[in-house]
Amino acid sequence: MQEYIEKRVMEICEYIIETGATVRQAAAQFGVSKSTVHKDLTERLPELNKEQFEKVKAVLDNNKAERHLRGGEATRQKYAHRAQLWAKNEKNPNFARNMTCIRNKKILK
Repeated sequence: MQEYIEKRVMEICEYIIETGATVRQAAAQFGVSKSTVHKDLTERLPELNKEQFEKVKAVLDNNKAERHLRGGEATRQKYAHRAQLWAKNEKNPNFARNMTCIRNKKILK
């Protein structure tokens, strides 16, 4: 394995352990793709440092277990933001008034 790759793997590893970051966050921080981060952590890191791999694996497993919660929160914020925009612009007759929620119920009247 080339030296710059080993260095990147260890830097990403330390970053994720210290911050508890997701693969996407680490990829953005280091300017590489999610696939690269995933490959670095799951294939290359065990060859370099087994102890660090176990720590990173615990963080990644935790992030995977929590991802459905983050997705739900993002959806809730999306619809809350749309409702705020609708309320702000309700005097505008050209504004679409078909703000619907998951069960086809109007968010605002």
